[in-house]
Amino acid sequence: MKATAVAPSNIAFIKYWGRKDEVLRLPENGSISMNLSNLTTTTTVEFNKDFTEDEIIINNQKEAQEGNRAIKHLDRIRSLAKINLKAKVVTNNNFPTGTGLSSSASGFAALTIAGTKAAGLNLSEKELSILARQGSGSACRSIPDGFVEWLDGNTSETSYGVSLYKEDYWDIADIVAVVSKNKKEVSTTEGQKSASSSPFFSVRLSGMKNKINLIKKYMKEKDFVKFGELLEAEALELHAIMLTSIPSLIYLLPGSLRIMHMVKKWRQEGLQIYFTVNTGQDIHLICQKRDVNEVVRRLESIPDVQKTITNFSCKGARLVSEGLF
Repeated sequence: MKATAVAPSNIAFIKYWGRKDEVLRLPENGSISMNLSNLTTTTTVEFNKDFTEDEIIINNQKEAQEGNRAIKHLDRIRSLAKINLKAKVVTNNNFPTGTGLSSSASGFAALTIAGTKAAGLNLSEKELSILARQGSGSACRSIPDGFVEWLDGNTSETSYGVSLYKEDYWDIADIVAVVSKNKKEVSTTEGQKSASSSPFFSVRLSGMKNKINLIKKYMKEKDFVKFGELLEAEALELHAIMLTSIPSLIYLLPGSLRIMHMVKKWRQEGLQIYFTVNTGQDIHLICQKRDVNEVVRRLESIPDVQKTITNFSCKGARLVSEGLF
């Protein structure tokens, strides 16, 4: 009983922040994202009667058992499959982990696909997305293909990701500027818990449905300028909530801010480019495919940028034949 899956991370254009149910990871609002072709997690899962305990190995490091989120997710899979076998899980990320590049999204999506297959389950895309969400909220968006909407449901059965458009719908790119490979001090899971303490959180929520409708309109029309303006404003609003939470969350580093300033300068010079950023220091730059080489060239001239990763929209989580053990 063994299977391997590959899953992409995703970048949210309209983001979720705050949860109305911590256990089920139901978000306070819906969100819109794009799967990222070059930020991926590969995971192999094996259930075996000879194993005496679960073993989790992430990026060649064995994880502690106590409070392990991956083991909790294996328990969900075991419960669905009605098995009690222990498992070995080996996971590799091809990008920095814990820096705000949504490694938990790709990680739990891959674990969900590989784990359910290894356990003998045959779940629908909706069921897989619901299950992945319980491991990490944004993982539900890494299950469907391409451009994805996470539906804002009030129950577990109504909160999951659906594909709005396939991966070849729009020629846009996401270029990640890595400014630090160090793990952030406060995890996204912990940070979410303080979202409602910001005095601006209720204002944010009141405008979310309209914002989601607008971004979907701009995506349908492929209006890149209006789309970019909205996703950039959304990222700044998200960080305004973090900055004004109790305790405050300051994820951005000097290098992050420098890139944000440069993007505004480049736009004034005629380059159509916008930034967005998740709960971390690394910046995502959204541009049209025709401008990728120019954006990468400019980024690589900035001393703060340690590495760039160019992504296009891609398929969601899927089984592959080549395992990690």
